[in-house]
Order: sequence, then C-alpha cells, then structure tokens
Amino acid sequence: MLSRNGHALTAGVVLVCLSAVCNAEDAVQAVRQSPPRLILQITVDQLRGDLPWRYYDRFGEGGFRYLMEQGSVYLDAHHRHANTETIVGHTTLATGADPAAHGMVANVWLDRASGVLTYNVEDARYPILTEGGGVDQATEIDPTQRAARTDGRSPSAIQVSTFSDELKLFYGQESRIFGVSVKDRGAISMAGHTGKAFWFSKKSGEFITSRFYYDRYPDWVTAFNNDRPADEYAGRSWELTHKASTYRFGDADDRPYETALPGFGRTFPHPYGEPGDRFFTTLLTVSPAGDELTLKFAKALIENEGIGADEIPDYLSVSFSSTDYVGHVFGPSSLESEDNLLRLDRTLAELFEYVDRRVGLEHVLIVLSADHGAPEAPGYLSELGFEAAYVDPGSFDRTAAIESLKSRFGIGEELITTYFHPYLYLNREVIRERGLDQGEVEWAVSELITGFDGVALAVSSTALRENRVPDFPIMKSILRNFSPTRSGDIYVLFEPNRFINDFDGLTVASTHGSPWRYDSYVPLVLLGAGIPAQRVARPVQTVDLAPTLSLLIGAKPPSGAVGVPLREVMQDQWTALSTTLLR
Repeated sequence: MLSRNGHALTAGVVLVCLSAVCNAEDAVQAVRQSPPRLILQITVDQLRGDLPWRYYDRFGEGGFRYLMEQGSVYLDAHHRHANTETIVGHTTLATGADPAAHGMVANVWLDRASGVLTYNVEDARYPILTEGGGVDQATEIDPTQRAARTDGRSPSAIQVSTFSDELKLFYGQESRIFGVSVKDRGAISMAGHTGKAFWFSKKSGEFITSRFYYDRYPDWVTAFNNDRPADEYAGRSWELTHKASTYRFGDADDRPYETALPGFGRTFPHPYGEPGDRFFTTLLTVSPAGDELTLKFAKALIENEGIGADEIPDYLSVSFSSTDYVGHVFGPSSLESEDNLLRLDRTLAELFEYVDRRVGLEHVLIVLSADHGAPEAPGYLSELGFEAAYVDPGSFDRTAAIESLKSRFGIGEELITTYFHPYLYLNREVIRERGLDQGEVEWAVSELITGFDGVALAVSSTALRENRVPDFPIMKSILRNFSPTRSGDIYVLFEPNRFINDFDGLTVASTHGSPWRYDSYVPLVLLGAGIPAQRVARPVQTVDLAPTLSLLIGAKPPSGAVGVPLREVMQDQWTALSTTLLR
C-alpha cells in the first residue's frame, strides 16, 4: 500500500486511519497520487457574493458557468475581519490568517516611528525596475497609494507565510510562484514572500515589478511592454456588449450619483482617449480593458515561464481589478457594472481555454474568490425606498466634543493626530507628556465619536488589546483586525448603508470597508483535483481557503492560518481512502 509519495504506509498509519482518527492530511497524502500541475487562484476585486448569480442567465459557456456548474461552490462565504479593503482581503485569502496576525490591517496605516501614513506594500529598499514608472499621483484614482512615500514595493510587511510560500517550501525552487494584477497590492500579497509579482503602472502603461523580485526584467516582459498593449485602446471607447434593452439596468445609464470622470462621462460609450492624455491609462482600469490587459499579461507569463509544464506544481494568482474600480465609480447596480461582469465572464472563459491548451484543465486546481464585497450606492438604495446616505466626517460639528475633552483632560484638538478611515490616531506623545491615561483618553474620545451622525460604534484599541469588549460578532470582527503596532487608537464603524464617498477630492458612487455583510460576502469556488461538483449552503470563512489548499497538496498550513479546511472538497479523497484501506 503506497502513499502519494510512493512510500509504504506503515501498519500503524493504517490502524490509525481505520480507527477514524486519521486526520485529513493523512488521507490526502495516502490517495493523491500526483498533485495538480498548476494552482490557478483568481481573485475578483469587489465581487460581492450575489453578483455572479444575479447575471447567471446572461453568462456564456466556459467562464462563471464553468466554475459554478463544475466546482464546489460555497454559497455563504464571508471575510470575518472588520476592515474589508483590498490588501486586507487579498492577504487573508493568501494566508488563512486574520489581519491581526498577517499584519495588513488596512490599505494605509500610520507608521508610529516616522509619524506618517504608510502604504501597505511600499518598501524604499526595493525600487521598481522601470525608471519613472511608479504611481502618478495626478492620475491615480486609487487614493490609498497617495500615502506611499516611495515607489519601492515588496511583501515585507506581511507578517506570516502565504499558501504560495508553503507550496515553495514543500516543493522547493522547482515550484514557480507568480502574482499578476492591475494593483500592486493585488499581485504582491498573493505571490507571497517567495514568488514573483507584476502589476500595471498607470504612469508608464506597462506591467512592472520591483528589485525585490528581479535585478532586470525578463526578456519576455521587456518585449511585452515594448509592444505597448495598452496603446491598442487609443481612440477607442468602452461600448456596451449587447443592446441596452437586454440589460437589467439598460434603462439606467445616467444616474446623478455616478462619477463623471474627465472625458469618460456617466453614459455609454465611455471614450478612453489617447495615450498622451492625462487619464488614458487610468480610464482603462475603470473598464473591462483593465482585466483584458491583465489576462494578456497572464497568458504571456504562462507561455514564457512554462507554468504548469511539468509534474511539480506551480502557482499563478490573477487578481482582476476592474470590478472594483467600476463599482466605486458607478456603483455595483449600474449598467457599467453589469456590462463589466459580462465582459469579465468572457475574460475568464478565455483564460480557462488558454490554460486548457497549455496545461490541460485536468491538471489544474482553480480557485475563485474576492477580497471583499460592496455596498449599494446610497442613491440607488434611496430609489428603492431604503434610508441611505453618505457620511462626511469633515462636516461633523466637533465643538462640543472638543470642549468636553478640554474640560476633562485640559487639552482638546491636540489629542488627535490624524484620521484615516476606519482608524483615528491619537497623539500619544501629548498624552504621555500630560500624564494622562491612554485607555481613559481613548474611551472618552470613543464615546464622543459615537454621538456623531452616522457612527454606529467607536472602539478603543486599549479595550481591544485587553480583550475588554462585548462578545458579539461585529466586535469579534474588529478584534480580528486589530494589530497593536499598526491599528489606530480608535476603530470607527459607520451605520449600515452609511459611508464616506470622498476619495481625496474625488466623489465616488460607493465604497467598501465595513464588517457589514454586504462588504464581507464573497464567492468561493474550488474546481479540479478531484473536487466534486456541488453547492454548499453552510457558512464558511475566507480564512478556510489557504489551509484547504495546503491540505490538498500535502503541505503544512501557512504560519498564521486559523481557518478550518473545507471538508466538502475532501469528500472524494475520504471515500477513496476508505476503499483503498478496506480492500
């Protein structure tokens, strides 16, 4: 009797398995004769869990339908942390750990040592390879990157291992690990500490990387960028794929709460402009073109790096970002978001068809999920009769609150260092100099914040550190997001359907970031490697994914993983094990 590595199972292992205390890893090791050649992990940025089902009847063959009909589909999957942002969700999917352990508690946090805001994957030690190809602050619609003080990038701030790291540790250097995305944080987080990451530069219109990964670009990347694939969209527009009358939101193309980006407008067609235009590359990412460019680069990578070409498993993460950008600008229930998902369906089908030709889908384990969900735009909710509104912290009347602090502590506004949602940072130096108690100040400020319009909760970090918070789900989510060194002094949670819509001067239709269910709800699908086709209704958490992948290939879980392997995907493995042992 042989294990997957060809070694005889000892009598002791057989007896343990027969006595039903053999764990799932022993089962997989016993019956998996060969691992998949490729683990293809797809993350769709801001794909709320209900959206694939909303448009299911409109999808073609080979994309979402292929996943949902042939894979194990978890219908009630959620992120369990509070701050549902891009880096937080991606890193949670990659590590199986909560932000409290993996450290990526927000897209931006305050570095206490320097006193300045820090972008999650910035690292001055590793500049990007393309000179002048970093973030163009003037054209970037993603304001979180404006906090970065350097164009250098690396995964160094991730404090635990990822599944891709564990794959590399298990199989060694022969296992090739890559992450690709429009967003740097979407690629870097999934590639982990041991892989290679590439992302799209809106400044140069190229796919770039940093010196953490390479001393020079591989020749194929240089050739790819020299072909200027982004320029192929010059003079073109984002057109509707089908007649407007066939869309759910076909009669709602122009809504006042949608963002009219310069030259792009609120209605179809949306012109991209020309390569020399200030917003050209940015507008590509606020459309299906961003995902199409990501696909084109991923295909070139598969071909030139020989991904999945031998028996040693490789890993490729492809994070598609357009759904997020389109959702922010137009809202998830818009004609633009609907057409974008129909286009993404075609993009996924093209990716799977290409992987099938190059590797063979029978040798591939596919995973699809999302880094977070999304709320509906308040304007859309109001049309349906819901109470919803934007929150503007800058308009809060803080006079009474400041006077209360002065009366209690002898100091008012000087207590506040900065506010970058969801965290408020206090001036700890002033608190120490005045001999004040940090926890008492936090508690007082928290109570005052809860009195502001739209605020549901304000939670003291001292209370979180000392675990002195009520034991209910929302508070657990906030605690899982808490890092003593990176989180702010007070976590601020707005009421449901209330959120900030000002992205550093750019007004957007909607934005995510809360622990409310619309922000935490994501799809979760696994397909291939003997996994049965099924729909599973029980609640599961995104931290369960990385341990499941580790178990499937026989590697140990990532170092900070807290999730529980998804038992349904092991169903056939357990059946096969029982059959083998009882022959």
